[in-house]
Amino acid sequence: MANPLAGPDHEVAGWFHAHLTHTFVSVLRAFTEFGSSEWIGIVLFFAVLFFVWKKWWPSLVTLIVAVPGGMLLNELLKVVVHRQRPFLQGWFVDWSGYSFASGHTIGATLLYGQLALFILPAMKTRHWRRLTVFSVALLIALVGFSRVALGAHFLTDVLAAIVFGVLWLAFCLFAGKPMRRSVVLTPGVSLVSEPALVRVEETGPPAQVS
Repeated sequence: MANPLAGPDHEVAGWFHAHLTHTFVSVLRAFTEFGSSEWIGIVLFFAVLFFVWKKWWPSLVTLIVAVPGGMLLNELLKVVVHRQRPFLQGWFVDWSGYSFASGHTIGATLLYGQLALFILPAMKTRHWRRLTVFSVALLIALVGFSRVALGAHFLTDVLAAIVFGVLWLAFCLFAGKPMRRSVVLTPGVSLVSEPALVRVEETGPPAQVS
């Protein structure tokens, strides 16, 4: 599939490729690990264990569909688009496969984005919610930047991965509403045991009986 932004893509990739040093590559590799399949697998493993222990079944299903499901769809997209990577040879090159869209970037977007969706409703102050959103966005941006700077992906690969990741999270959020609603309406189910987007309405003081 032709890349309509091939010119800017190659210019950005070529500039970073010409300015890479051993120290810079070491720093970039540290950033890129936060989107690696190994790291995401470790985080998912402990998250699944935690949700099973707490019996937060809707959150468990949402996590599995959102993160591994979205990453599998991205692998299918790679095969369909069939775009080659910017650089396939070099002393720091250790990747294979296709370029569009960035697997590390979409993995980071899905994992950290979904975890943020779990914990944001539990935060009572706007300050902490903003800090969480900023931290997640910064981490995703660092992973994406590292993939471009290392020559593993074009800039459009990374931007597309972020967009696809956000859209998939939004789809999972809205598709999971009936499942969460059924849990809330089930008698005997404790509402405080499920972190998935349950709004708690503030009630006023009880009316006095004269």
